[in-house]
Amino acid sequence: MRPLIELTEKELEALAAEYSQPPFRAKQLGGYILKGTEISDMTSLPKAFREALENAGAVTLSVRVEKTFESAADGTRKYLFALGDGNIVEGVLMRYSYGNTLCVSTQVGCAMGCRFCASTLEGKIRDLTASEMLSMVAAADRDNARDGKRGVTNVVLMGSGEPLDNYAQVVAFLRRLCSDKGLGISRRNVSLSTCGLCEKIRALAGEDCAPVLTVSLHAPDDDIRRTIMPIANRYTVKEVVDAAEYYFKKTSRRVIFEYSLIRGVNDTKDCARKLSALLRGFPCHVNLIRLNRVPERGLEGSDAHTVKVFSDELTRLGTSNTVRRTLGSDIDGACGQLRRRYLSDGGSCRD
Repeated sequence: MRPLIELTEKELEALAAEYSQPPFRAKQLGGYILKGTEISDMTSLPKAFREALENAGAVTLSVRVEKTFESAADGTRKYLFALGDGNIVEGVLMRYSYGNTLCVSTQVGCAMGCRFCASTLEGKIRDLTASEMLSMVAAADRDNARDGKRGVTNVVLMGSGEPLDNYAQVVAFLRRLCSDKGLGISRRNVSLSTCGLCEKIRALAGEDCAPVLTVSLHAPDDDIRRTIMPIANRYTVKEVVDAAEYYFKKTSRRVIFEYSLIRGVNDTKDCARKLSALLRGFPCHVNLIRLNRVPERGLEGSDAHTVKVFSDELTRLGTSNTVRRTLGSDIDGACGQLRRRYLSDGGSCRD
């Protein structure tokens, strides 16, 4: 039997009917599924129905939590999620004053080849399905819910993979995530990060589930960007910024540009001036990030002083920016790091 989260409303009704249950049981079942509730804990369903589902091999979600790590420093929680085919992906729950944000992966691995990222070291293995992504949110929500309050209030598609390279499944996921019949998370609380697939950015702007757009820019010009991001051989920085401006005009949502500061590569005052000039006149925001070191890549994050100088220069030139707080560094917080370490240590998700 397929995981219950993969079933449509009509399929849930058919499942209930198959076990001689009235139609309202399908609605009850659907509510439990979106909370990630185990079948044995669906206490408003008849015991005989629950047992029949379990005997048929039914499970609620398309993923299971294989392992959980929690940062002693800041409470960040990192999950290794096991998929049905034995692959694993990561998710990170970050705690803020305004709620809990879950960083969701969209692919097993990544094909984009960015030099500063661990997710892409083995390339892309496969896309995740909408149900697998939704299952990650439901599992983390269940794990962090307290006193009747939702455990996940915000979602960012910034984990392993390029979301717009898995366009159809990501859009299907966003619709279920934000729908009143789904998890009901506001689109304002959902962000999608892309390295800049321009045609897909423009297409996403026309979707009814368009989230906040975050563009991984990481360089102020084409010469630098090509040395760290292969996608820059396909799109220029101007084309990426133009697509982002189109997104802003279509959705009225302010775009965020991510800029990881890499020592000796893109962290000079001259780079700050070029970045400010590139974005001048565009009401956007820049998130400055101290690169989380990936040993296999040989790149180092800029020191705190250099980051401050860069930020101050942007501010002086009128470019809105913040330095993003680093979370989960003691639990391999960067995308792909924990998965690689777990597998290299002999970990396996196969039964």
